[in-house]
Amino acid sequence: MSDLLWQPSPERIARARISAFARQIEAKTGLALPDYAALYAWSVEQPEAFWNALWDFGEVRAAVRGRITLVDGHKMPGAQWFPEARLNFAENLLRRRDEATALVFWGEDKLKRRLSFAELHAQVSRAAQALRAAGVGEGDRVAGFMPNMPEAVVAMLATTSLGAIWSSCSPDFGVQGVLDRFGQIEPKVLFAPDGYWYNGKRVEVLDKVREIVAKLPSLAEVVIVPYLDEQPDLTVLPCARRLGDWLAPFAAGEIKFAQMPFNHPLYIMYSSGTTGVPKCIVHGAGGTLLQHLKEHLLHGDIGRDDRLFYFTTCGWMMWNWLVSGLATGATLLLYDGSPFMGRGRIVFELAQAERMTHFGTSAKYIDAIKKIALVPNKDYDLSALRTMFSTGSPLAPESFDYVYQCVKTDLCLSSISGGTDIISCFALGCPTLPVRRGELQCRGLGMKVEVFDDEGRPIRGEKGELVCTAPFPSMPIGFWNDPDGAKYQAAYFDRFPNVWCHGDYVELTAHDGMIIYGRSDAVLNPGGVRIGTAEIYRQVEQLDEVVESLVIGQDWDLDVRVVLFVRLKEDLTLDDPLVARIKQQIRQNTTPRHVPAKVVQVGDIPRTKSGKIVELAVRNVVHGRPVKNLEALANPEALEQFRNRSELTD
Repeated sequence: MSDLLWQPSPERIARARISAFARQIEAKTGLALPDYAALYAWSVEQPEAFWNALWDFGEVRAAVRGRITLVDGHKMPGAQWFPEARLNFAENLLRRRDEATALVFWGEDKLKRRLSFAELHAQVSRAAQALRAAGVGEGDRVAGFMPNMPEAVVAMLATTSLGAIWSSCSPDFGVQGVLDRFGQIEPKVLFAPDGYWYNGKRVEVLDKVREIVAKLPSLAEVVIVPYLDEQPDLTVLPCARRLGDWLAPFAAGEIKFAQMPFNHPLYIMYSSGTTGVPKCIVHGAGGTLLQHLKEHLLHGDIGRDDRLFYFTTCGWMMWNWLVSGLATGATLLLYDGSPFMGRGRIVFELAQAERMTHFGTSAKYIDAIKKIALVPNKDYDLSALRTMFSTGSPLAPESFDYVYQCVKTDLCLSSISGGTDIISCFALGCPTLPVRRGELQCRGLGMKVEVFDDEGRPIRGEKGELVCTAPFPSMPIGFWNDPDGAKYQAAYFDRFPNVWCHGDYVELTAHDGMIIYGRSDAVLNPGGVRIGTAEIYRQVEQLDEVVESLVIGQDWDLDVRVVLFVRLKEDLTLDDPLVARIKQQIRQNTTPRHVPAKVVQVGDIPRTKSGKIVELAVRNVVHGRPVKNLEALANPEALEQFRNRSELTD
């Protein structure tokens, strides 16, 4: 089988925005940039010229741009981009004011709503006035404990229009999980719903909100957004106000966008928190804007006529990434609820009905619909769809095959990888490059991404650590409550000084694609040989009986042995023939070192709120060590299935 799954047509390459961008650079510099490799090389060799050209191409709105692009460009951390600039993030997302559709919202309970760009601007105007009246100003924090609905977008834009800082998580978080996050940043205003729908169930959250509010003394206002009921009963929360009442005194008008420094704090994001209280990662307005414009316009080929969807919650950085799509003038498609409603069909119903052009989801979702043999291209009109994004975990080669066989043949399948740490990506898709089975298409423009061996030497065609060896604008400003930067330094720069070490175990291929093998801190090391967990998952999850799996290294007999946990299809029991087939599948397609010493059945796999499996937490449980922050998990009870397993004692 050929690894080449898709090749863009000459017409598509010619129409792509990244091609227009390259032509602009050629016209300005006299350089020849015939392909992506040449454009990428120029972008990392001339970073100041690249980010300035992107500013122009993205038509960034700013009161002041300044003449200086980069100060201390040799320092990581410490480099300063556009130090003289003054701009507003929200202003760049609200540049359209017409009657075209800005937001389409589908709730799991069949609730559907639309907002035009003019209506979005009006709602942000009123919310910004209400926030200002509540005393919110530059640098204050506003928190959203919100579903993925239009009011969350409005609240974020209103907050950032004032130069205040937005931070959010989804309403399925437990009370302590919320307090572990918002308690550190002391928000002045909290937005929360009366509840939400998930998997066909109505979930009320006002009692949970009451507990949260009681332990956030910094709050001056609590605003309840109706979702379950038009007039939610706030008897249990007398300090709160319904959104409509809170906005009532204010009429829509022009928004006074606070013009802030390029590196002014925009968002506070959170690490997963599975090894302790989550780190509060602070991202700047200018860097986030430029990076997202690059990823949307150039790598995603998203523009005014497109309809962008990403399945996400407000607790995952992909929500922030999705909302930035407004800066391109695209329509955003928002969905709140379980993606598995209607046996995984609900998002394809959305794709057909709303003429979705860009479909974003997780690798786990693609694997799940493959397992249930969903064939969307038979049941749905996906003629508008041009690009499919996948992230959250490595996309298995077989899932690439499934997308082209069962979703669409003429499609740019962009597996992308980055993280909350950079609120963006190191490896991305590209509309002018081919898609190869199991590979991410390219390194991101302006990102000097390399792969290092254990001694810090660049390698290609071998597995190693994903690093970035030069500064980029969306590096965090720092961590909240880390005045000397010690936590920030330790998180990314201690392994290789002056080099960002991301913590992914990867390979840079001969044609500049990337393969992700999993988190490097979860890499297995039996007999001193490093094995990426994704290498095992790719084999095990091809078996029809296996729904999903999780693999760890167990300390054993002065070495490490590979232990594989499997969740099987309902009513199936792990027996010796299935164990033998699992081991044979792994041995035939990898190496004998990859074959697990033990295969153990479990009923559930623990994962974070954003759907990532937590190998380190399971490893701690197996070794009798504490898991420090259960609130970070969507299903912490699943960990008990891994404790004191008799199968692991011999």
